[in-house]
Amino acid sequence: MAKNNFIFAVVITVSSTLFFIEAFKNSRNFITRDLSTSQNARGSQLTMMARKPIIAGNWKMNPVDFGEALDLAEKLAASSKTMADDVEFVVIPPHPFLVPVKEKLEGSKIKLGAQNAFTEDKGAYTGAVSTPMLKSVGVEYILAGHSERRTIFKDDDSAVGRKVTKILKDGMTPILCVGELKEEFEEGLVEQVCGLQLSKDLRGVTADEMRKIVIAYEPVWAIGTGLTATPEIAQSVHAFIRKWIEKKYGKEVAEEVRIQYGGSVTPETVDELMACPDIDGALVGGASLAADKFSRIMSYKKL
Repeated sequence: MAKNNFIFAVVITVSSTLFFIEAFKNSRNFITRDLSTSQNARGSQLTMMARKPIIAGNWKMNPVDFGEALDLAEKLAASSKTMADDVEFVVIPPHPFLVPVKEKLEGSKIKLGAQNAFTEDKGAYTGAVSTPMLKSVGVEYILAGHSERRTIFKDDDSAVGRKVTKILKDGMTPILCVGELKEEFEEGLVEQVCGLQLSKDLRGVTADEMRKIVIAYEPVWAIGTGLTATPEIAQSVHAFIRKWIEKKYGKEVAEEVRIQYGGSVTPETVDELMACPDIDGALVGGASLAADKFSRIMSYKKL
């Protein structure tokens, strides 16, 4: 009887020991896993914080009146003074308004952008504007590959790529626009279209140069139509673009590149869009022509 009690006690002791060893191992695994997840999340948050959001207003061929342009610039300059320092702001007026708008922006937090540039410095190119000309009047950002330039003015990917290279060469920042047509979106070709445009437009761009480029994802079906991609759709495409950059240039570069969303961004949609982890800003069209609306977009609420 005593022998049986002894054996029973030994079994209980061994079982208890094994149980606590296993529990300890599981606890360690859980803590390690939890710590790793926490570190990854914290690393992701730090990366996002390192990417300074950029909100840009593309005025396109608006407004029609010189006085209206100056009034708009003056109102935006005044409102920007109370806005966050951790967000970058840009306005992109038509070429005739660049110099006077720049003067109105002096002392504000808003930088100047241009809507287009030619790839030659000077010469017999009637109607063209060169990158050195734009730089000399204070332009810091230049759009390349906007869908309206691609479709209306027939800028192909070869031309867009040359513009990107020239803008970089002359010390300014290209905002490279990519995006799919409505039928391409409906056929599920978003990644193929954006990937092809990126491949062609960034041909020859080095990793160091890539860090300086801003990408704007603009679904063509959402530009000027009042339609906006849902935050889920926009985030998925932005994540794809970042992954594409990672495959070509490496993770470090991909985490630094800022990717804007463009396509009927409004005061009502900007907060949710900007809450997405891979959306680093907005390229705003129509809403940038109303001082109150664009000011609200520039001061978006961080959810």
